[in-house]
Amino acid sequence: MATRPNDKKTPEWMMRFLVWRERHIKEKNFVLLLALVIGVLCGFAALALKSLIHAIAGVLTSHVAVNTGNYIYLIFPLIGIIIAGLFVRYIVKDNISHGVTRVLHAISQKKSRLKAHNMYSSIVASSVTIGFGGSVGAEGPIVYTGAAIGSNLGQWFRMSPRVLMILVGCGAAAGIAGIFKAPIAGLLFTIEVLMLDLTAVSVMPLLIASITGATVAYVFTGYNVEFSFEQTEMFLAKRIPFVIALGVFTGLVSLYFTKVMNMMENFFKKKLATPLKKTAFGGIVLAVLVFLFPPLYGEGYEAINGLLAGDPSSIVNGSLFYSEGHDTSFIILFIALIVLTKVFATSATNGAGGVGGTFAPSLYVGCMAGFLFAFTVNSLGFDIGLSNKNFALMGMAGVMAGVMHAPLMAIFLTAEMTGGYDLFLPLLIVSTISFVTIRAFTPYSIYTMRLAQRGELLTHHKDKAVLTLLKMDSVIETDFLTVKPEWNLKQMVDVISQSNRNLFPVVSDKNELLGVVLLDDIRNIMFRPDLYKRMKVSRFMSIPPAKIEVGQSMDQVMKMFDDTGAWNLPVVEQGRYVGFVSKSKIFNSYRRVLRHYSDD
Repeated sequence: MATRPNDKKTPEWMMRFLVWRERHIKEKNFVLLLALVIGVLCGFAALALKSLIHAIAGVLTSHVAVNTGNYIYLIFPLIGIIIAGLFVRYIVKDNISHGVTRVLHAISQKKSRLKAHNMYSSIVASSVTIGFGGSVGAEGPIVYTGAAIGSNLGQWFRMSPRVLMILVGCGAAAGIAGIFKAPIAGLLFTIEVLMLDLTAVSVMPLLIASITGATVAYVFTGYNVEFSFEQTEMFLAKRIPFVIALGVFTGLVSLYFTKVMNMMENFFKKKLATPLKKTAFGGIVLAVLVFLFPPLYGEGYEAINGLLAGDPSSIVNGSLFYSEGHDTSFIILFIALIVLTKVFATSATNGAGGVGGTFAPSLYVGCMAGFLFAFTVNSLGFDIGLSNKNFALMGMAGVMAGVMHAPLMAIFLTAEMTGGYDLFLPLLIVSTISFVTIRAFTPYSIYTMRLAQRGELLTHHKDKAVLTLLKMDSVIETDFLTVKPEWNLKQMVDVISQSNRNLFPVVSDKNELLGVVLLDDIRNIMFRPDLYKRMKVSRFMSIPPAKIEVGQSMDQVMKMFDDTGAWNLPVVEQGRYVGFVSKSKIFNSYRRVLRHYSDD
């Protein structure tokens, strides 16, 4: 760790502590202490977020009628989006949507540095959004909040980027562990979703942060699971073929969820240019959907609990379709419509300006899809007796594994937050099959797809990860002397005498790159005075085998070097010359970043 004693922004007492810490506490031990502090802070942050959401929703829905439609559902979601949007736009003044994606971006592109306001802004905005009925989850915001706590605490103590990455992972893990009471799932989240390497250095801080975050939640809310589930029907081996079929089904549902979410996000971004249009369109879509299907209100955990209890009739409570008894076909249709429309409600909430994540919606859709699968099979007259609530539980793991490309986290999260450990084998089967199914169509999760398209995704693949961490600006060399195509050989020789390079870019009056002159190509004529006046640069310049555009990823740059076999390639910006990139410069930078990235 390197301290900065001349940093005017750091108080003198803080600098004295940093110097004392460096002398008396080893960095590895100090990181463990920071992980403990992060776990406590994130545990309380999770409690605050859940309490605010429940308090707001409790006040607003305390007088909702169960046996009829409630027109207040047309108003509350829109009000929540407007309040959250105004808070973000005029107080935060920063984009805080897509929390998990932004954490991934910070890890891969910003040296794990997150802004201080992220420690509270997502909590405030998402609690209002969800409490008023926004059909999103609180898990994305708590991941963003936890990661920001870890990042800012690390920055405060001047930790290196490598340690900051671990602390960001600690915050995210503790946030998940605290809000779900699931420490193992918190650890697996950082590995599978945030894609942090599980090394000797990172495993203990991540464990400490996850366990501490969950412990805080247990101490203040009791030793009970997030969702009430009691297995009253044993799982039998003869039902395994249906479990495999459920895995394929949830994989396809995950693909639908991911594709529609991206489609709607692009629609809001490209078709609705102003915040007013986004708020109006998204708010109306959300309000209508929540009015027609009240289970879409907020996180929807009450609906999940109802299905896990084996009571499908509870999902029509508070809707226009309430009745004392519904036939099987109506229940199937109603749940199927909820599965199809939940993604639209979620994307409308975020697109309109609300703040929330896709974590809870994937759990919600999975529960509905699993229940729908078993309920439909049973209604078709198969003499197999599938347990509706058991398959609802398996569906939660299946859709989460598919949407997030995180089968291990989905398995343990589902088991930890429901206590359904007796269904561990079918959970394994469904999650694995779902993951394999969606991987056949797309290699990226709903979180990583945006970054992968921009070449900014950090992965477990060390080679690609290091190339992602490398920045184009750090490898461009600009100390090449330029020449003009109309210059003669004498002028060219004069430039060569002033340069220590053997490569000379040929540019126009508008600085457009026209070609290059290699010293080796003119070595046989540069000492012939008889050619000085007659030979022009345009005659002996050559066209480079490829040109690198400013903004291209290092992965693309290395592919261009491999394809062309060149040792130096020019860099241009809209055709204008910028500089050169050499293999030797990239290799030196690569070794430096790899050594830093892999330092245990």
